[in-house]
Amino acid sequence: MEHVSTLMGSRVFASVIPVTLALLGVVIANLPISFLGGFVPAPLLGLMPIYFWGLVRPDLMPPFWAFAAGVLEDVLSGGPPGVWTVSFIVTFALIDRQRDAFAGLAGVWAILGFATAATLCCATAYTVEALLYWRIPPFAPVMSELAMSVIFYVLVAMFLGLIHRRLVGPLRGDF
Repeated sequence: MEHVSTLMGSRVFASVIPVTLALLGVVIANLPISFLGGFVPAPLLGLMPIYFWGLVRPDLMPPFWAFAAGVLEDVLSGGPPGVWTVSFIVTFALIDRQRDAFAGLAGVWAILGFATAATLCCATAYTVEALLYWRIPPFAPVMSELAMSVIFYVLVAMFLGLIHRRLVGPLRGDF
């Protein structure tokens, strides 16, 4: 009986890791610390776990958590409400509908897959902001954020893969 209790605790822990990483990514990306002097925006660190876990373990990253990460991004970024919430949900819908195509990518193609999802996310944010303010916002900040996100995804994907292999995969085993 103790083994079953330990196994259930491990499963709960493993299922909380992807969501925690997405929310933690949002918080880290919005910390008022800049290593590059504020010349470029922070990458979309909250989107990266949503993309990764949405492909690798979609059972651990349901749409609600993409919504929650988007709301947290809206609150912490100080921008107009709903911009990142809508962007994360639209991106999650793309990931969900094209899971087989994205999950089959490897190497440079996997990075381009994330770049496609991040482009949709940034384009959605840009469009929502334009509609909210009834003006065309500057294009450079969103392109900088997209570039930083794609560059950082390489490192974050390696970290998430390690977490998956070391923690989530082994702890999600069946009885």
